[in-house]
Amino acid sequence: MQMNINDDTYDVITSKDITNIEKAVDKSTLTMPLVAVYCGSRLGNNNVYEQAARELGSALADNGMGLVYGGASIGLMGAVADEVIKGGAEAVGVIPTFMLKHEIAHEQLTRLHLTDTMHTRKTVMAEYADAFITLPGGLGTLEEIMEIATWRQLYQHEKPMIILNINGFYDRMIEHLKYTTEQGFMKQQDLDRLVVCNTINEAIEMLQTVVTINDNVDTEKMAGSNS
Repeated sequence: MQMNINDDTYDVITSKDITNIEKAVDKSTLTMPLVAVYCGSRLGNNNVYEQAARELGSALADNGMGLVYGGASIGLMGAVADEVIKGGAEAVGVIPTFMLKHEIAHEQLTRLHLTDTMHTRKTVMAEYADAFITLPGGLGTLEEIMEIATWRQLYQHEKPMIILNINGFYDRMIEHLKYTTEQGFMKQQDLDRLVVCNTINEAIEMLQTVVTINDNVDTEKMAGSNS
């Protein structure tokens, strides 16, 4: 299956393709680790969020790390990608075909992948990612970081996960997760794996110590394969 965007033809990665994720996602030519950044397709009501997104993109590039993200040119997503690209780092976008009706795909990416579903998108992003960072965002952003944390809880990956708590945006969520742990629905070790950083520098310092390229995720299990 293929699709044309701006006179370019792209293969659409499907749920069948991700049962052989190494074939669908070729990481062999990457020159740096990629950090998956989950964030909003909107800018929010406070300029501090866009500023943080741009600072994060610049910091990743300055420290030899690239980006894998949702592929859009709008909102915080576009802001992060713009700065990563401006800094000369690799940027990979992954966007479902139906989302092209709502989000404009970034035109300056190192690679752009189209997928058939949201689940396929998240699996491809997870395969590319050597770490995960969450900036402020809406329902999709919350769903993404909670799913990747669940995959970690179920031993599907061992990659670092960072909540970048800009402007105290995630204070209430963090308190709820602590309450969830206190009430016996979550282990403390699973809470501890969601590392909270309040500044870009804290997040980058952590990534510098733990991120290495080609740390594989068991995406076959994520894809629901019975093989």
